[in-house]
Amino acid sequence: MAAENSSVTEFILAGLTFEPGLQIPLFFLFLGFYMVTVVSNLGLIMLIGLNSHLYTPMYFFLFNLSLIDICYSTTITPKMLMSFVAEKNIILHAGCLTQLFFFCFFVISESFILSAMAYDRYVAICNPLVYAVTMSPKVCLLLLLGVYVMGFLGAMAHTGSIANLTFCADHLVNHFMCDILPLLELSCNSTYDHELVVFIVVAIDIGMPIVTIFISYTLILSSILHIHSTEGRSKAFSTCSSHMIVVSLFFGSGAFMYLKPPSILSLDQGKVASLFYTIVVPMFNPLIYSLRNKDVKVALRKTLGRKIFS
Repeated sequence: MAAENSSVTEFILAGLTFEPGLQIPLFFLFLGFYMVTVVSNLGLIMLIGLNSHLYTPMYFFLFNLSLIDICYSTTITPKMLMSFVAEKNIILHAGCLTQLFFFCFFVISESFILSAMAYDRYVAICNPLVYAVTMSPKVCLLLLLGVYVMGFLGAMAHTGSIANLTFCADHLVNHFMCDILPLLELSCNSTYDHELVVFIVVAIDIGMPIVTIFISYTLILSSILHIHSTEGRSKAFSTCSSHMIVVSLFFGSGAFMYLKPPSILSLDQGKVASLFYTIVVPMFNPLIYSLRNKDVKVALRKTLGRKIFS
């Protein structure tokens, strides 16, 4: 299905590289990454679901983070893998906009759920006596609703902007997915207004969570420094370190990709940056949270123990 203002009915995704000798090795490499992403995130989801002592706000958000990671990795990776084995990786115009919408929805949702997790850690460490009231099930559900509403609004803004572009003869997308900047490059008409929309929406969707996370962790750090017990400090740092690693990987690569003008950032550099938050981050999230989290490791041992005993 083509848009009324476009003569293009389909696009060809160029993929990650044009080197023939790298196609098959990269196919198996990213297939392996995808399998690890799905299995590890599904494993974390099941682990949280099977262990009642993980029914806390922190793991409620972690459950949704893993769900988002599976979904947006699945939105991108299978089609990306096709570019390594197919002569032409064709995607319909409607399919391209659909992929763009769900990619934006899940990525924006992830940025806001990471900020919700930072707020949860702030309340747990700085206001532990009112934690149960402040992070009640109702509050957690409202925060989660806000996460997905922001994801939906951001995805609609980006997709609506791209849908209004006019595409002419050139339909080769220099990327492994239907991303915003490569599609802007194919437009026949001026893209200034569309680039402005991208910059504003991305600034909000990255800026708001980063400000929330920065304020939360500034207050957390201040609170930790006032803890006299070495053991208490160590436990507080351990609780937050996993989250900070994930935040740095995700927002660092996202800001590098979208908050630089296209004239400064080449599309080949953009592909590499995109790999981090589309492929690497969803794969590492469950590994970081499980390997550096005592509660998750205890739950894993209990679950495996029950299975072996059965």
